[in-house]
Amino acid sequence: MRVLANENIPLASVVSLRQAGHDVLSVTEFSPGISDKEVLRLAHSQARVILTFDRDYGELVFRHRLPVPAGVVYLRFSPASPIEPASYFAQLIANGIELAGKFSTGDREQIWQRPLPTDDGLS
Repeated sequence: MRVLANENIPLASVVSLRQAGHDVLSVTEFSPGISDKEVLRLAHSQARVILTFDRDYGELVFRHRLPVPAGVVYLRFSPASPIEPASYFAQLIANGIELAGKFSTGDREQIWQRPLPTDDGLS
């Protein structure tokens, strides 16, 4: 899967996801400090699923109608270890959870999903 790991995703998780065969671009590695809007534009242009602990993406996508990424996985918990975000993401995939085209919000107990808008905000 093509993933864009937001700056708040630990590098240990980025490495773990890459080792699992995912194509992961890490904001921390290529452009720390870019805005959430820039992250959305990049994820949209490269058809990547954003992995983040930042809740702002829901407002940016649904309310402000900014460019829609391939998907968003918003984690609503503090990681117990630097590898936990990668483990959580891998478990979603192993459980057959479809991430493309969805805004997925997950905590340690459950995951909620909402379809992403079809209008990418560029028209």
